[in-house]
Amino acid sequence: MAGVVATAATAVGLFAGTNVDDLVVLAVLFLSSRATGVLRSGQIWAGQAAGFTVLVAVSVSAALGLAVVPDRWVGLLGLVPLVLGGLGLVRVARARRSGEPVPAVAATGPVSVMVLTVINGADNLSVYPPVLRTIGVGSAVVTLVVFGGGVVLWCALGSWLGSHRKIVEVIGRWGHWIIPTVFITIGVIILLGSGVLAAIR
Repeated sequence: MAGVVATAATAVGLFAGTNVDDLVVLAVLFLSSRATGVLRSGQIWAGQAAGFTVLVAVSVSAALGLAVVPDRWVGLLGLVPLVLGGLGLVRVARARRSGEPVPAVAATGPVSVMVLTVINGADNLSVYPPVLRTIGVGSAVVTLVVFGGGVVLWCALGSWLGSHRKIVEVIGRWGHWIIPTVFITIGVIILLGSGVLAAIR
């Protein structure tokens, strides 16, 4: 029993430590959902769950010895939120010139939330496979169960953060600038943190 508790505690730390940035993304999505109504809360929950399931499936496959993209090249996925954010800012600039309204979200449905979750969590693929490979089947199952609970907790926390009226008002007023900027920042962090730029050189 003590071993299970220790494994669960380790899994909690692993999940939290590798998904802090994901909580920020969720908070932004829930905020924009309440401020604009473009993206529904249930779509965020579904997209997050599906995206993390993809990450876990890839990690398990890698732990079983299947080929995975080299860690240094995973960082290239940072280009996706970078491009999404850049396109969002371009749309804002064009809309301001034409006087048209601009939605404040970078995701418009569960599929796009899933894609953002996978992209933002791609760096986890350098952490989860070796952990799952070395802890054994029983501990791996406990870890995956904890991860599932972590996804639920993260969505609940993101929703709570997005329930603050003043923050929602700010997002409603400035979200069309803030949200693309957040995704550009995420993309830059992924690119710089992965070391892919040095590998290209």
